[in-house]
Amino acid sequence: MNESNFLKACRGEQVERIPVWFMRQAGRSLPGYRKLRETHDVLSLTQTPELAAQVSMEPIDLLGVDAAILFADIMLLPIAMGIKVEIIEGIGPVIDDPIDTPEKVARLEKFTSERIDYLQETIRILRSQLKVPLIGFSGAPFTLASYLIEGKPSRTWFKTKRFMLEHPEAWNILMATLSDGIIEYLKTQIAAGAQAVQLFDSWVGALSPEQYRTYVLPHVQRIFAGLKDQKVPRLHFATNTAGMLEDFANVDCEVIGVDWRVSIGDAKRRIGTKSLQGNLDPATLLAPWGTITQTTDRLLAEINPKQGYIFNLGHGMPPEADDMVIKKLVEYVHGK
Repeated sequence: MNESNFLKACRGEQVERIPVWFMRQAGRSLPGYRKLRETHDVLSLTQTPELAAQVSMEPIDLLGVDAAILFADIMLLPIAMGIKVEIIEGIGPVIDDPIDTPEKVARLEKFTSERIDYLQETIRILRSQLKVPLIGFSGAPFTLASYLIEGKPSRTWFKTKRFMLEHPEAWNILMATLSDGIIEYLKTQIAAGAQAVQLFDSWVGALSPEQYRTYVLPHVQRIFAGLKDQKVPRLHFATNTAGMLEDFANVDCEVIGVDWRVSIGDAKRRIGTKSLQGNLDPATLLAPWGTITQTTDRLLAEINPKQGYIFNLGHGMPPEADDMVIKKLVEYVHGK
């Protein structure tokens, strides 16, 4: 499996065909997942290894993608660090007692791998069945901190930025504590069998480049440095990073993932020698087939797609996407 197109692309090597996988491919738009959600909430699915493995496998069998993403939730790490989280339909993660004072930062507990035995078992089940590489993942420290401080998803992240600017010492303690947990969390996934890991920073685009360099980048650099000896590809993805892409890419990783707000060609010129992942706008999947292929063709024409490139969306799979259209797109990209 080390010679799979996905892992070769992560390493910047020439591939026979363009590797494809999609963020949030496990769930949302697929019929098997929707059926399970009739009787299980998201957290119970992620914490039941047989079911989580089933959801992770579905896109491999149905769509023909080149890598599996572990079906989990980014809030599993905060839960393992003692935070009480409820995922509410139509809202997202909700925390009853957000971190709104420096004193509350100390309530985060040290992560231990025993608290995610279920996730390790899911990975072991998947490795026994998969014929494609398995990607583990974690939320990045800024994104996790934003949920812990806001108490729920936000469009502005004002509470998070205010805490960061008002209490820089407490902020750094919070980010360092989360970063320590992330390093061990991803090491645990790798030890269980994950063959690549991705750090998701969904909301860091809310910051200015200077704020990112000052308050976030040093912690992210430490995470990737802490994973270097694991000998698996490390992917770094965020949305809204066009204005800070050079800083965002200034970490020791193999792959940079970008969203649709920057052209793929421009992104490649700006990140240098690292491999690149992205960046079809998820809304494109809802367009007529001719529009999907034309948009894909324009994207692929901007780079050498058969060396150091992984085709993906610029963010998560939309729930409204038609699984047969997605399958058709995978076949189309494979045929390029």
